[in-house]
Amino acid sequence: QVQLVESGGGLVQAGGSLRLSCATSGRTFITYTMAWFRQAPGKEREFVGTLSRSGGLTYYADSVKGRFTISSGNAKNTVYLQMNSLKPEDTAVYYCAAGYGGGWPKSSRNEYDYWGQGTQVTVSS
Repeated sequence: QVQLVESGGGLVQAGGSLRLSCATSGRTFITYTMAWFRQAPGKEREFVGTLSRSGGLTYYADSVKGRFTISSGNAKNTVYLQMNSLKPEDTAVYYCAAGYGGGWPKSSRNEYDYWGQGTQVTVSS
């Protein structure tokens, strides 16, 4: 069983930055592809970005490309989402996910097997 715990959400003004963290139960992303999704009120959960098992590849949704960066920590048990130049439309609950198996990039919800509880990000205008 993989456990994922997100943290780092909060309230920020437009143009600001936040860094989200996803603590995993072990060296999860040696085995799993890791990703971030988000869900705004009244909307479907949408893909934000993903990090390959090797940690060498990333892939992002067009809406965040150039502003958000996914990385892994030196201890290899934490995944980060650095969010810069935040916009009000980035307001959502952000979820960390882990997916087993091949295929790249994994950008669909049903390609991920484990999910965290989510952390709220609110961007004020």
